[in-house]
Amino acid sequence: MLAAARATFGEQGTEASLREVARRAGVGIGTLYRHFPTREALLEALLADAFDTLHAQAGELARTREPGGALVTWVRELAVGSSRYEGLPASVLAALHDPASDLHASCKRLGSAAADLLSAAQQAGEIRADLTPGELLVAVNAMAWAAKQAAQPPDRYLNLLLEGLAARQAT
Repeated sequence: MLAAARATFGEQGTEASLREVARRAGVGIGTLYRHFPTREALLEALLADAFDTLHAQAGELARTREPGGALVTWVRELAVGSSRYEGLPASVLAALHDPASDLHASCKRLGSAAADLLSAAQQAGEIRADLTPGELLVAVNAMAWAAKQAAQPPDRYLNLLLEGLAARQAT
């Protein structure tokens, strides 16, 4: 079922028909719902490894890189992952604000990782002090969405975003 979801969401986005996912998996819709009672539960299962990897990567980067570089590297990985499926940024942002969502806990872990990296980069004076972790996640997901809409890799949009996040010296 996960392979079918990966293929379907890859072609049609995260709002694709769950009936189509079940059909591709060769199961009935009831079987799909028994394993994944909500679309978010299916997304959680599909993205769990990627979310776990991003969370672990944040810790590793914090230990091995200077704060600004750690944040930039992590944000790039998050942006690439967020542009994997059409509609994924919206699903992640909605889950962040919905504690009842099956995706909420994983998204909160990403938010925690972002907060730790952002705080360190802000304390080092490398990232603007007025940015919140929530704003960072919204900005990265918005950039990933824009890149997907323009059918472009997220690099250009990400560079613009990161330049805007950099701390500025008072003149």
